[in-house]
Amino acid sequence: MQGSGAPVIIIVDDDPMVRNAIDDLFRSMGYRTRSFESAQDVLELDLADELACIITDVRMPRIGGLEFQKLLAERRDFTPVIFITGYGDIPMTVHAMKAGAVDFLAKPFRDQDLLEAVNSALELARERRFSSEERSAAQRLYDTLTPREREVMDGVVRGLLNKQIAGELAIAEITVKLHRASLMRKMGVRTVPELIKYHDLVSREN
Repeated sequence: MQGSGAPVIIIVDDDPMVRNAIDDLFRSMGYRTRSFESAQDVLELDLADELACIITDVRMPRIGGLEFQKLLAERRDFTPVIFITGYGDIPMTVHAMKAGAVDFLAKPFRDQDLLEAVNSALELARERRFSSEERSAAQRLYDTLTPREREVMDGVVRGLLNKQIAGELAIAEITVKLHRASLMRKMGVRTVPELIKYHDLVSREN
């Protein structure tokens, strides 16, 4: 799948009637959709460039919905998931929601409830994409720093003075100042709070 910018709704259900009904609903509203009868088919896709959400049944042959959710997480695919099921129970719902599901809808569900769940899921997908792009940008800048500049950056974000950083690293204070000016320039920031933000983003990435 190649990202086109428009959101795509991925529908996974081994019941063709349910699958087609959901597909028709969202196509009628102008959404892009992709329908699959098994979770395995979706796991073979590359969703990295897609703004997407997944609507999946819980009970399916081979790979059930909860296992599907687990496999997505293991490969660091955080596409938001909405569960639909005719056989749900409270423990199953709690398990799915704790694992990050956007919603858990019992069949038969109202079209409006599914639409609202998809809107929430796509908003979450947008937030995750923005966060991911921001982390990637921060990492690219961080990768341009020398090992010494990274050590100085670590001291700065811990609130240490140049003199204290120099003492820790056993270098001259003027050298710390030079490294600090260089790393601030490379990171594209002017203030320590901005530098801390980038440092936190890189720390989460690693």
